[in-house]
Amino acid sequence: MHSPVIEQNRFLTQDFLLKTDFAKLLYHDYAAKLPIIDYHCHLSPHDIATNRKFNSLTEIWLNGDHYKWRAMRTLGISEHFITGKASDEEKFQKWAEAVPYTLRNPLYHWTHLELRRYFGIEELLTPKTATKVYGEATALLQDPEFHTQGLLKRMHVETVCSTDDPTDSLEYHILAKKNKVPTKLLPTFRPDKSYAVENPGSYVAYLNLLSDTSGVEICRYSDLLQALENRISFFHDMGGRLSDHGLEQLYFFELGTFDVETLFRKLQEGKTLQSKEVDYFKFHTLVELSKMYHAKGWTQQYHLGALRNTNDRMLRTLGPDTGFDSIGDFSQARALGSYLNLLDSSDQLAKTILYNLNPSDNEVLATMVGNFNDGSIKGKIQFGSGWWFLDQKDGMEKQLNALSNMGMLSCFVGMLTDSRSFLSFPRHEYFRRILCNLIAQDVENGELPADEAWLGKIISDISYYNAKEYFRF
Repeated sequence: MHSPVIEQNRFLTQDFLLKTDFAKLLYHDYAAKLPIIDYHCHLSPHDIATNRKFNSLTEIWLNGDHYKWRAMRTLGISEHFITGKASDEEKFQKWAEAVPYTLRNPLYHWTHLELRRYFGIEELLTPKTATKVYGEATALLQDPEFHTQGLLKRMHVETVCSTDDPTDSLEYHILAKKNKVPTKLLPTFRPDKSYAVENPGSYVAYLNLLSDTSGVEICRYSDLLQALENRISFFHDMGGRLSDHGLEQLYFFELGTFDVETLFRKLQEGKTLQSKEVDYFKFHTLVELSKMYHAKGWTQQYHLGALRNTNDRMLRTLGPDTGFDSIGDFSQARALGSYLNLLDSSDQLAKTILYNLNPSDNEVLATMVGNFNDGSIKGKIQFGSGWWFLDQKDGMEKQLNALSNMGMLSCFVGMLTDSRSFLSFPRHEYFRRILCNLIAQDVENGELPADEAWLGKIISDISYYNAKEYFRF
């Protein structure tokens, strides 16, 4: 029987998740040392440009992390210790009490990977080690090498693409460039509010803000499009080459089903649109935006399938993005195919990445992308990496297998963090280890030849080079 010490030492070794010698070879020689292009995340441009110092491990690690918050709530921990007024050290102690019970959830792996990769802390986080871990990491965070720019450098992050509203001034992107921040910081155009017309009052207030930012007086729907085009040009001048959209599903109608100028006028008058009118407005605006992206040579991203803000009581108390969203079961295929076809029919379909939150849509998206890859660009239409609830071992493997079986894994642009945390970049390592192990298992099974140079190149491409070629930042 193994001793507890030996069992602990087998956890998270340098060959973590790598089950064969060939998997170890692929990872250590072809993936581990490559830089990171994080082409979709929610890091604060302010924090990057100003090289923010975090005052405690709680501040950088627990604040804003709804993955951890959901786990703590599930374990019966009071909101006082999650988003409430407890001290940072008290909150961390409660998280440490939770960690041992997160076993088999990716949080357990992420937690210990992050402690090791950033702080060199190899002890397991438990209530007994919490004070020591908190003190050591908090002390290190005061060192300039552990401020935001140093943390990005530590993880070899070459490029970060933030997520930004069209009304954003991008002042911190400008500041980052002026200050010659080593990691390239680029904006991503996220225009969700420009077609969020469910609440006319909120929408009109947003239009006023967009009008001020774009320099366009928005009186008609055509003015809205001009304002958005102005902002796309501004983002482009700032190095932006990506858009992103968070939708339950894409919609499709015959153009002209509703008069969009009439719908816009109703909104300005404070009138609530009917559900089909709301969907049409979103559809029409997205089509126009997509054409603008194509004209600029951008890549458009669609994150599909989240059921958001399901808990009204907690939404009122804490606001959105606090851990009360789930996987939705929306119909995706027909409208998505028709939407992409509409753009392709006039040769105005931009490079596109499709992400699903419902794993039952893996094969739908894996086959959909093949319908619109036209030979003009390698991997023009991409089935995006496991996202949100699916960016864990099982979710990643299922996404990789669906893409392999029904598409071209070798063209895949790889992983992203989709995170608000500066400590989340070991997720790229996690993905690369899973990818190497998956390929090596095929070699072990006799399903692929043990050709190190060939398979090593494909691993390197998926880990880094495909994204570098595809986005051309």
